[in-house]
Amino acid sequence: MPAGRHVLNPWLFLLLLASLVCSSAGEAQRPLSSTPRLSGMFSDHMVLQRDRVIPVWGWACPGEKVTATLGGAERSAVGAADGAWRVDFPPMPAGGPHELTVAGQGSVHLRDILIGDVWICAGQSNMEMHLRPGPDAVYNAEQEVASANYPEIRLLTIPRAAGFEPQTDLDTEGWLVCSPENVLTFSAAGYFFGREVQQHLGVPIGLINASKGSSPAEAWTSAEALGLLPAYKEIIEALPRQIEESRAAAPEYYRHLAEWEALLESRDSGQEGGRPAWAAPNLEDNAWSAMTVPEYWESAGFPDFDGVMWFRKEIFVPSRWVGHPLELGLCTINDMDRTYFNGGEVGRFEKTAGWTAPRVYEVSAEHVRSGANTVAVRVYDVGNKGGLCGSAADLWVRVAGDPQGASVSLAGRWRLKPGLDLKALPPKPIPPPLLEGNHRTPSALFNAMVAPMIPYGIRGVIWYQGESNISRAEEYADLFPALIRDWRARWGQGAFPFLYVQLASVGPVNDLPIDDSMSRLREAQAKTLALPNTAMAVTIDIGDPLLGHPRNKQEVGRRLAFAARRVAYGEEIVAWGPLYEGMSKEGKGIRIRFESIGGCLRTSDGGPPRGFAIAGSDGRFVWAEARIEGDSVVVGSEEIADPVAVRYAWSANPPANLINAEGFPAGPFRTDAWAPRF
Repeated sequence: MPAGRHVLNPWLFLLLLASLVCSSAGEAQRPLSSTPRLSGMFSDHMVLQRDRVIPVWGWACPGEKVTATLGGAERSAVGAADGAWRVDFPPMPAGGPHELTVAGQGSVHLRDILIGDVWICAGQSNMEMHLRPGPDAVYNAEQEVASANYPEIRLLTIPRAAGFEPQTDLDTEGWLVCSPENVLTFSAAGYFFGREVQQHLGVPIGLINASKGSSPAEAWTSAEALGLLPAYKEIIEALPRQIEESRAAAPEYYRHLAEWEALLESRDSGQEGGRPAWAAPNLEDNAWSAMTVPEYWESAGFPDFDGVMWFRKEIFVPSRWVGHPLELGLCTINDMDRTYFNGGEVGRFEKTAGWTAPRVYEVSAEHVRSGANTVAVRVYDVGNKGGLCGSAADLWVRVAGDPQGASVSLAGRWRLKPGLDLKALPPKPIPPPLLEGNHRTPSALFNAMVAPMIPYGIRGVIWYQGESNISRAEEYADLFPALIRDWRARWGQGAFPFLYVQLASVGPVNDLPIDDSMSRLREAQAKTLALPNTAMAVTIDIGDPLLGHPRNKQEVGRRLAFAARRVAYGEEIVAWGPLYEGMSKEGKGIRIRFESIGGCLRTSDGGPPRGFAIAGSDGRFVWAEARIEGDSVVVGSEEIADPVAVRYAWSANPPANLINAEGFPAGPFRTDAWAPRF
């Protein structure tokens, strides 16, 4: 062997290589990194659950020793065959800040950790609805955001994802300290709940937002739990076969989708030969329609329009900005956009899930002119409302890198013109039913969003969901309790509090008593109160006849917080409104008895009770006259000589006004067990 040369033993080389790139089942979901690695549930600024064992887990190389220290305690574990490790720290009282160090071949050091109460905020779009100001936003959104400085409230958002198999990890952005900037896209109901609880208790509160719009309850329930329900047994058994069939059909679906999208591009009048003709700065647009932005275009003379709409605005920037790159803020856009500055594309967002994301695009200096400049936005809306629909404060242009400098507002009058109505195209290809990522697939959201959170220490769950199950109320009566039992069993923390929102009123007020699917779903929600440590926030009085996403999320959060004070924290307070207890017939009337009355029964408007309907044995309901007598309500009608049944607040948007002295509304109910008549 020549002098000066050294040959590395090949076996030693392989061992060294393995130590550098070791991975695990958990690592497969994220880029390779140094070990040990913590679950995505852990980061700086997190809140850990007080007064309970604190589990901490992650991944390392198989056989690697991991040592973790927290609050003066030290625990060790060894990476298993798949690299997984876990340590449990002893319970700690509320307080902080603390630091967590995890050391193995490398080390991880987390700071500013608080010990307090952790609540999961889960459900569909009414839990997902955020605080960002804009049309149809929560009440007083701008003031609420501006005042959201609560350093002892911490926020974690679980990435919205769906999966066919339970996942082990999450690629989160980490915990954030509650501030006006960080609260913008967080759950409004969750934030208002956390704010109420934190201000009342004075302890740190961690809020975990795990929500997905239009998601059914079965998507949040494990396959094992669903398989025990008669309505889902065959569905779960057939799921593997259907998944494979959908995967096999996916290539053809994507081919048809590409053809359809190419047709959409070619039929867009704002484009010529693939070029954005309507983005040209010298285009004559005086004949275009006009509207004030931000706002949905439905309010500007384009009702029920879905498709491509082009927006244009002429702006004048200070001459000193010429030659400098700019930043363009475009608030939230429903749903997707391509944005141009003086004809040059400066950014695009083409994900349907992006309607909650404000756009900020960089404009290169070459596009900036002296005098008039033109901003053009091609908005593509796939359904419901469309347009530049966020907050006026998020519409601006300024010199890049100078967020505190002067800016020019883009709010106000814009020109707009339809480029393509989707009605002019053939129907969009329908994806296979179980295409990868379909959030409506049974257990898909549990697999991707819930399973990786377990066993993070929590105080309880607040839940706002049910709209996607309205047509299957009878099934929901079994499904929802199964979901709660499933989560409790898997967390292994006992029957933790599970507090949920009963669906709010929506739609027109009915002139006559009716039976509808919304009422049946609310009834299924109420039946779930049979489970221990549950509570229901009735919101029948704070809905909106026009909006499926009621704006008064402050009251939703407050009512959930009162329920938490009673169920989770053991306070002897009135935490909800009157609930039906029983009935007795009295001549031509029926007396209704209530529990959870509080101080007394009364009405919200001071008038007689409204929303009561009464029926004889034929099942025909008519509006009843009602009066409060002590702890009960007596109802009757001259039209019904021999009444047998009473219903209250039994429609999507009922004329109901019964409350208790504490202001909580009475929950909808019926005394009969008749089958649906709708």
